Order: sequence, then structure tokens, then C-alpha cells
Amino acid sequence: MALATLLPESARAQGVQVAIAAEPLDRALTALAQQSGFDIISTEPGLSRVRARAVRGRMAPREALRRLLDGTGYRAIAIDARSYRVVRAPVATIAPRPRPPVHKRADAPGDTADIVVTASKQGSTLLRFPGSALLVGGFAPGSLAARSVTMDDVARDTPVLQNTELGEGRNKIFIRGIADSSFNGPTQSTASLYFDEVPLGFAGPEPSLNLYDMKSVEVLEGPQGTLYGSGAIGGIIHLEPNPTDLAKVHASLSGGVTATQGGEAGFDAAGMINLPILTDRVGLRVVGYRERDGGYLTDSMRGLGNINRTDRLGGRASLLIAPGDGWSIEIGALGQKIDATDAQYAETMSGPLERRSVLAQPYSSHIKLARGVVRKHWDSGLDLVSATGYVDLRTFDTFDASRAIGATGPTVYTTEQSDKLFVQETRLSRAVPDKIGWLVGIAFLEDRDVQARTFGVPDQPRDIIGVSNRTDSLSVFGEANWPVTERLTLTGGARVTSARTDGEPSVTPRSNSFVKGRATRRVDPTLAASWLVGPRLALFARLQSGYRTGGLAVASGVGRVQDFGSDSISVIEAGLRKQRTGAIGLELTVAASYARWRDIQADLYTRRGQPYTANIGNADIIGLEATGDWVPVPGLHANFAFLYTHNVVDGPLAQSSTKANRRLPETPAFAGNAGLSYHWMLRDASTLSVGTSGRYVGRSVLGTGDFLDVSQGNYAVLDAQVAWHWRKFDVTLAADNLANATANRFSLGNPLILASRQQTTPLRPRNVRLGVSVAW
Repeated sequence: MALATLLPESARAQGVQVAIAAEPLDRALTALAQQSGFDIISTEPGLSRVRARAVRGRMAPREALRRLLDGTGYRAIAIDARSYRVVRAPVATIAPRPRPPVHKRADAPGDTADIVVTASKQGSTLLRFPGSALLVGGFAPGSLAARSVTMDDVARDTPVLQNTELGEGRNKIFIRGIADSSFNGPTQSTASLYFDEVPLGFAGPEPSLNLYDMKSVEVLEGPQGTLYGSGAIGGIIHLEPNPTDLAKVHASLSGGVTATQGGEAGFDAAGMINLPILTDRVGLRVVGYRERDGGYLTDSMRGLGNINRTDRLGGRASLLIAPGDGWSIEIGALGQKIDATDAQYAETMSGPLERRSVLAQPYSSHIKLARGVVRKHWDSGLDLVSATGYVDLRTFDTFDASRAIGATGPTVYTTEQSDKLFVQETRLSRAVPDKIGWLVGIAFLEDRDVQARTFGVPDQPRDIIGVSNRTDSLSVFGEANWPVTERLTLTGGARVTSARTDGEPSVTPRSNSFVKGRATRRVDPTLAASWLVGPRLALFARLQSGYRTGGLAVASGVGRVQDFGSDSISVIEAGLRKQRTGAIGLELTVAASYARWRDIQADLYTRRGQPYTANIGNADIIGLEATGDWVPVPGLHANFAFLYTHNVVDGPLAQSSTKANRRLPETPAFAGNAGLSYHWMLRDASTLSVGTSGRYVGRSVLGTGDFLDVSQGNYAVLDAQVAWHWRKFDVTLAADNLANATANRFSLGNPLILASRQQTTPLRPRNVRLGVSVAW
């Protein structure tokens, strides 16, 4: 379909009067082309089967086209200043764990849609993105009645991600084996987690947000220093929420109950409402959720069962204002708190699901985020984004120190980590098909991370030395994509950063031999290429670097602190990406990488159970990864994913271990999953889906050095699910850990008794969840 116009250039520049009735999309686009003076082309079938809403008033043609396509499942791509191509809108493609396909609305795009990687900040399509990227979907209301999903679940189900298992709200996530330590401390995270345009923290654990009503999770494997700065040495995880709809009211409800073999029952409930306050101008979207994971561990010393219950309560809201002429203003906030009644570990000397402790060991995690994002789109393809955010992340941990060296009677050890982060980034970009695309920006970051500790009798613990670090960073960055030919595109860019970190102990240390302030100046370049071999087949290669800032930390020994330096990494990777050309066929991504990581920062523990931080040495990391989804016939999906890594840590601490254990923590040599699912239409127009999946996690070690090289992992889990969809309703019955495996996920729960090497974090026993959801 080609739609041409003859209005004079002056009319197009000043905006035009548009009057389009609610009618089939192909007719509406023809009318818009005639009224606006723009060229609008499309080769998509099915435009006549989608009904567009009415658009009236004087506005820029680009704004009229945006409103016309909003909610239709299609989007516009700028060809030049006065021409647009209408294509199917992108959808998230890869599920974290193979499951039966969720129901798609009649106007949802098919498998051949161009999928856009928004975390690339230039809107690159997944096919042409010159690096390893993973898009995880299926979080929309009504599409995942199977269970309530968090980032911890995504990490467990995605082999390229690894995570610790200290407890939801205090776990760390790593990408492609770039793992520094199993423990939380003052070091900056190796993987940066973003909610829309705002990072969710600087140091410490990831907050384990509930992902209800999230559009997608994008994982860009690292380093991503050019676009995201320090702390993205492993990559970035971008949580993209569903946008506020300014035209229609939407709402959804979801709930479920979970039964765990030998444990306590759990439940979850979530809801969303989208309200256009002023049609096409102002809208509000609100999400709320409440869930409980029932306990399943026993403490034989205290005579208590099901001690490890975890509760999560949270929500988020977004107010979107579209004043017109391509402008939009979004103001949003989120809050979540996680409270656990006790720690998640067992002890092998007591039993697979049992331990002995004198005191309860509760923990909690609280996060608050406020953000504001201003966007402007020009018809020429120019885009402006300015984002400001503030994050307050706090974690509180209690450990039973009654069995620690030197303890007499009941003793408690507590830690509190507070991370307050302010960020501001403004960038300008332009992306036009077949022309040079570019991006320039400036970013400011201020972070204050405080570590506080107490030790002593439960009612009157005394303060012991902690530290606080303040980091200020200013960066300018740029990146450009040059289409050398129709098939070959080169990407180049760099980030220039000036940062300073100042550290201060909470009490007077025994020694003042530390650096109170440290300045860092960095240039992190990017060089990448994408070559389109066929219509849906591309090769890519990428070379990039990144770093983390240094700071002040508790040192090995009582009452001491010391500074630790920054570390840096360089990665080269190459791979291929194949997408389906129709409803059936194979989608496949394969990539190989090599990383050189120097002066690795790590948060560690002494044999007395006390934390310290140090630069432990260097590592070389080789990785091979693949994901695939094969549809041999409509309705049948077979998919898989795996990550193989080989790494060797070199340094005095690592050399204290045997050769086989001189590995980075939390990085099994092999992890993978596979699944099979099928769905079909029933006579009453409902959809039935069934599926099964399995995942394997290889052996890894808890940490570096002969004290921490405790084995963990080396287990397999089998799951199954059946789902029924009818109109606006979904009912799902899902069973996890069908074989009731009792393996050890993580060899830590209480650092004060780590020397016993008896701690395990068991899998949740066999459990079944019945879920129901409705969306309208």
C-alpha cells in the first residue's frame, strides 16, 4: 500500500487540521496521508482488519500518526523528514523458561515483527543490534497466570544470568559469568539494573521487584560502559514497564494460591488500572501487588517449623502528559518492601530442610524510586530524552552469632546497608533508516552508600566499625551507527568520565592508613559491526570496555578499614542471530566471547565471619552461549538456552585453592534449559496450552580462596504447566520441582558459621500453584 500527498511544504511544517473517523486502519492511514501531506507506506497485510480510533484537531503529522497507531499493534518508522513506513509493533520474544505460549489478542503482531531493543538508546532492532542481547517477555496482565514473577525468577530461568540465593531482596545478579563475589558489601554491582531510564541502585543487592504489568526485560550483555558508565561491566538489565494508554481504560486482576509439599501455603494477588484522565493528553497507570512465599524449613533447636516465610508488598504509578507536538512528560514512582521471618538456609548435619539456631534471623529490603522523564520527537527523526531519578534502597539483615568464635550465650550480629542514588541524564539522538544514526548525551550521578553493623547481646548490641562512600560522577558520551552498505553497519562510540569517591568510617579506626578520597578519569570506547547476511540472518561483533569505581571498606581484622581500587574489563564477542521469516521455523542466537578482567573487586568474609573488601587479582573468561526457539508446526514450540564459561582467577588468594576451584563465584561451567509446549483452539474458541521444561545448573563455588571454595549447584529441576484461556480469563495450573530435588543452590545463609562448611540453601520442595487472571 502506498499513500501519497500533495499539500504544500509550508502546511506540513506548521501542522495541519486532521479529521479522521473511527474506521479500518488502512482507510484511516489513507485519509491521514491526504490531509497531512506526508507519504505513508506499508506492505503489512491485515490493516483492514484493525479498527483505528478517531483523531481530530490541528497537530503535527507525526503526532497524528502516533495517535492513529496507538493501541493498534502497529508503529511508524521514519524514512525521511516527510515519509513513514508502517510496520507491526515489536513484541518480546524469548521466555525465561520454556512455557506454553500465552494467548495473543487478534490484533497482536506475529513472529515476524521487528523487535526493538530500547536499552540500546537508539531504538536498534534486535536483528541488527551489534552485540549479545536477550529480550524476556510474558509479564502483561492476563498472560502469566502461571505465577508471580520477580527478577530472581528471571535470573534462575535464564542461563546467561546467575544469582546468589541469600534471600529475595538481598540477592546479587551477574551476567555471563562476570561475578565478583557472593556477598553484599560496598563494591559497585557488576550488572546495572534499570527501571525505564533510572538505575535501581549503585551497590548492594538487587531489590527483586515484582514484574507484573512489565512490558519486557532486556538484557544487554556487557560491558556497556559507553552508554551506561561505571558498574555495567557485566551488562545491564532494563525493566521496561507497560506504557500508559491515553485513549482507553484498561484494568486487570490476577491471583493464585500455592501449596508446597511439607511446607506452608502461599498466595499472590496483583492488579492494574489504566485511566485516561484527559483523552489523548493525560493518563494514569497504577499497579499494586501482595504476595507470600510460604516457609518450608524447620529449626529443631527452637522447635519451629516453616520458619522462612517471605512477604512482599509493593506498587508503582505513572502519570503521562502529552501536550502535543511530539512532547511527553512522565512522572512515576514505585515502592516495595520485602520482609522475611527467618533465613533461607539449612545445615547438612541437621537434614536437607532443617537447621539448628538459637535466634531468629529475619531480614528485610525496602526500595523507593521517583522519576521524571521528558521526551520530544521531531518529524525529522530527532529524539530528545531527559531523565531524572532518585532511589532509596535499604536492606536490614540479622544473623545468629551465638555459635561464632568468641561468643558466650545468645549473640546477634546485624548489618544495615543504605544506598541513596540521584541520577540525571539528557541525550539527543537521530535514527533514520539507511542513514547515519547518532546519539550524544551527558550524565550526572551522585551516590551515598552506608554500611552500618552491630554485634552483641540481642537487646543491647553495640556498634562496630562500618563505612560510608560517596561517589560523584560526570560523563559525556556518544555513539554513531554508519550503514556502510545496505547490509553492513559499523558502530563506534566512547564515554568520557570524571568521578570521585570519598570514604569515611563510622567510628575511629585503629589505623588511618587509608585513602579518604579517590579520583577516576576514564575513556570507555565501543567498536561494533552488524552484517545482514540474509533477510532474517545477521552476524555481529563487538569490542567494549568498562570499569567500577573504588572506595572505602571494612578491612580484614577488628576495627580496621582500607581503601580498594577500581577494576576494569575489556570484552570482545562475535555471534549470529537468526529470526523466523513466518509463523513456523527456527529462531537462533549463538555468541562467543572473551573477557579480560583486571584488579577484581570482591566483598569477602574472614574465617571469623567478618566482612572485608579487597582487590583479589585478575581473571580471563571465555564464554559460549546460545538460545533457540523452533516452531515445526503452528502451536508447537521447542526451545532451549545454555551458557558455557571457562574462567581462571589469578592472584594470591585464588592460588590458595586447588586448580579446579580457582574460579569466579556463582559461575558454573555449564547451565542450560529446554522445554516443549503446545497450544490449540477448542470448539468454544478457548485456548488450551500444555508444556514441560527442565533446567540444569552446574557446579560452582561460593567464593575465591581455600576458605570460600565451597561447592554448590549441580542440580536439575523439572516443571510442568497447563493453561486455559477463554475471552478475558486465564486459568493455570503449574507444578515446579516435580522430582522434588533437594540440591544445594547456595552454600551460605549465616556468615558467622561459614567455617563449618555445613550450610545449604535447598530448592523449594515440590509445589503446585493454581492461578486465575482477568484483563479488560
